[in-house]
Amino acid sequence: MCLTETYSRVRVGKNLSDMFPIRNGLKQGDALSPLLINFALEYTIRRVQVNQDGLKLNGTHQLLAHGDDVNILGGSVDTVKKNAESSVAATKEIGLEVNAHKTKYMTMSRDQNAGRIHIMKIDNSSIERVEEFKYLETTLTNRNSIQEEIKSRLKSENACYYSLENLLSSRLLSKNLKIKVYRTIILPVVLYGCETWTLTLREKRRLRVFENRVLRRVFESKRDEVTGERRKLHNEELKDHYSVPNIVRVVKSKRMRWAGHVAPMGEGRGVHRVLVGKPEGKRQLGRGRHR
Repeated sequence: MCLTETYSRVRVGKNLSDMFPIRNGLKQGDALSPLLINFALEYTIRRVQVNQDGLKLNGTHQLLAHGDDVNILGGSVDTVKKNAESSVAATKEIGLEVNAHKTKYMTMSRDQNAGRIHIMKIDNSSIERVEEFKYLETTLTNRNSIQEEIKSRLKSENACYYSLENLLSSRLLSKNLKIKVYRTIILPVVLYGCETWTLTLREKRRLRVFENRVLRRVFESKRDEVTGERRKLHNEELKDHYSVPNIVRVVKSKRMRWAGHVAPMGEGRGVHRVLVGKPEGKRQLGRGRHR
């Protein structure tokens, strides 16, 4: 399984190189690879969790890890810096390295200048401070806003929509089949991760505008009874033609389904603690953000 006493050759055209030994690493797709990386990350995570200064959620210190993507949470920049240094030291002990260029840190605070005076470094390499970044294909912002995530989803939708535009406008396909294409190919691209969205009136309107644009392509135009010219279908006319739940109702349905899936889980599951948990500490003075 491992590359013990393994030799390889390189072929360039019809020429074949001499044999050379492979002294380290695993074969691509080796079943042992994920097991080893899990052992390494588990050791690193346990070393970081020894430090009890992290962010608490229902009394539990949080450190999120998925594959080799690790997210360290802390109540202050100093706490995150300390835990990051512990993580780097632990990975070095087992022969792994943290890529400083791919590592970012973000401060979430009402004070937009918070954390700017701090400098975080890994092996003398400065870590970039960002206002937003993607974690597991979801855009996170320093203002905890869902607007940027929906913008990113709609950009991905545009690429998917324009690749299927000719298919949606084809007269060879029935309208029911076009709607199935929309709901099975385009809609999942937009609604990825929508179970955690908190929609405002502005976001709801943007989602409806997107869906109406696709539906106008599916149902085509209509001849006006007064002028005799062809025109686009109005929103109410689209609602009459499109009998299935609209995109906003689909989001609400997915959120309720996800809550029903998480609610029966025990207290030992982190996702359940997030669902039923309450923020610790006191809320700052001042009016909250409008939604």
